[in-house]
Amino acid sequence: MSSSQPFQLSSPISPISSQRRKSRFTYRHLSQLSLSSTSCPLRVIAHIDLDAFYAQCESVRLGLSEDQPLAVQQWQGLIAINYPARKYGLSRHIEITEAKKLCPHLIMQHVATWKEGDEKWAYHQDAFAQIASHKVSLDPYRLESRRILACIKDVLPAAPVQRVEKAGIDEVFVDMSAQIHATLVERFPEVSGPAPYDDPTELLPRPPTTALDWNSDALVDLDSTETEDDDPDWDDIAMLIGSEIVRSVRAAIRKHLKYTCSAGIGRNKMIAKLGSAHKKPNQQTIVRNRAVQNFLGEFKFTKIRNLGGKLGEEIVSKFATDQVKDLLPVPLEQLKSKIGDDTGSWVYGVIRGEDFSEVNSRTQIKSMLSAKSFRPSINTFEQALKWLRIFVSDIFSRLVEEGVLENKRRPKSINLHYRQGAQMRSRQGPIPTGKLIDEMLLFDIAKNLLGQIVVDGRAWPCSNLQLSVGGFEDGPTGNRGISGFLVKGDEAKAMRSTTRDFGQNEPHHENTHPEKRRKFESGGIGRFFARKPNVVENNRQGFIAKSEDSHAESSSSPIAADTMLQEESSHGEDSTRNPAITCADDETHITREVKDRSPTKDIYEQVFALESSKKTFVCVQCHNTIPLADRDEHNDWHFAKGLQTQERITQASTNPQSPLIPKPGTTNSSSSVFSRSVGKKRTHQSSGRQKTERGQKRLVFES
Repeated sequence: MSSSQPFQLSSPISPISSQRRKSRFTYRHLSQLSLSSTSCPLRVIAHIDLDAFYAQCESVRLGLSEDQPLAVQQWQGLIAINYPARKYGLSRHIEITEAKKLCPHLIMQHVATWKEGDEKWAYHQDAFAQIASHKVSLDPYRLESRRILACIKDVLPAAPVQRVEKAGIDEVFVDMSAQIHATLVERFPEVSGPAPYDDPTELLPRPPTTALDWNSDALVDLDSTETEDDDPDWDDIAMLIGSEIVRSVRAAIRKHLKYTCSAGIGRNKMIAKLGSAHKKPNQQTIVRNRAVQNFLGEFKFTKIRNLGGKLGEEIVSKFATDQVKDLLPVPLEQLKSKIGDDTGSWVYGVIRGEDFSEVNSRTQIKSMLSAKSFRPSINTFEQALKWLRIFVSDIFSRLVEEGVLENKRRPKSINLHYRQGAQMRSRQGPIPTGKLIDEMLLFDIAKNLLGQIVVDGRAWPCSNLQLSVGGFEDGPTGNRGISGFLVKGDEAKAMRSTTRDFGQNEPHHENTHPEKRRKFESGGIGRFFARKPNVVENNRQGFIAKSEDSHAESSSSPIAADTMLQEESSHGEDSTRNPAITCADDETHITREVKDRSPTKDIYEQVFALESSKKTFVCVQCHNTIPLADRDEHNDWHFAKGLQTQERITQASTNPQSPLIPKPGTTNSSSSVFSRSVGKKRTHQSSGRQKTERGQKRLVFES
């Protein structure tokens, strides 16, 4: 007898409860997390940002209390203000006098500066009044930045698990995905095994926990479609582990270096960076995947990286809004039609929290720059050289920290940028690879580049000067110098005695080829060491003169001079290695004399000639501005002009029939000026020259 009621399970399982036992994520996603894949939905990125970094550096250096208001001063402006000072309404754009009124006990510390003649930057009490003779140095902050980066790496596991990107002097990105994967499979063994049926698309089991302890972190509220009653998934577990890692990093920085920092934690770099600025100072913000839309909806899209500037202005003008929440309802096709297919697709994804950029673990610098804006402008080559010396000292001190003396890293090129008026010009030159980099080498190359710009003309006044090095490459490892292949001292003597013994014990064979034997005895490498003083003395002067002429011709253009500078550096190095030159004193003397006459010196001679030609005087007779070097020639011209005028006046007085027709531009005033300048004696002499003697001719002077 069958029952009229349908059969039911004793413990019914609803479809909803069945789905809850499975995660939204698969075993493939978990595998991608271990590889730090940018497309993994479980990915976790942190952005760590130091709080008011410059101001913190000065407070820590001076040993001040954390609640002491402090501002970092540069010349007559404020470039950093700590958080205790911000409570008084201070900002970076405020004037110093106004800042003192708002906060009378404010400490204003000027940044370190370079001063001419100093070998290192220093803190000068009167630096704010020395803008014309000092240059700002940020080296103290760079040094602290390196210490903080080293501390972060010490807390995290070693590479390749560790992925840290230095985004600026006071901020870093950290990809914690691989480290989180290792911690996750250790805490939850149920996901550590292989996927069922070896199918990576199988869903992961649901996390066994239903509540997560976020400690004191700032949690962004969930989206409107999500609630806190929902059980957490593996992306929430990954975020929780990431927050623990970041908390330990921040605690280590605080303990060892006394700095506070804020952090943002999210699924990509864009969200993490926005999160680090959400709650400051000394806090960390977590943006869970279920809270991304609610978090971004509070921002102006112009605050998002790469959405400012012209692109942001274009979007604002076409959609009449700058809010993310107002742009979210706009369809993809409408975005493409108004701002282009590629740009529209990219903006559509960015405002929804999509960012697949990778955390680049290379934290080494790519270039170094030292620059100065001049107020007032500089006008001479000597002034520019003074600042080049400071730039070189600044850059070289940072190169030493990069390991240039140990040949760990070295730049390949040096660049000089020069602003005259509205025009910016630049010159670039190679750094010789065969020489050890020092201040003198960098200064000589920079001086040569500056000389090329000055010789080209239109160099003054100069309002901005920049010197940079770039093209960094790692130095070779495991290589030996040439001295490593040579034998010295007792070992060399032992080898020589062994060779002699071997030659004496060798049986004597009759010479069947006497001619070849004689050629060997009279030739060989020994002929290269033979001294020929008569040939050297006879050819020395001609050789030097010829070398000077060739160098002068080569340095007539900046490009040729730059090329010759590089070639001379390589030749100079090779000459020290060639025994034929180093062993013969006369040949060495010739090489030294030729080397003194370098293309660089020719450039400097042109520069100083050009600079000296700019010294002028105003002629009292014609009121024209004349180069000082042409003064004598110009006075002779006026003297001859006066003689010609006197001659015409005399002809007109003795022969009234011949009209006096002065040449264009000649007036009676020139005659009077001439009379005043040469005096009565010269006038008398000129009147005595009216008649020419036999065999003489009268000279005609052109006006």
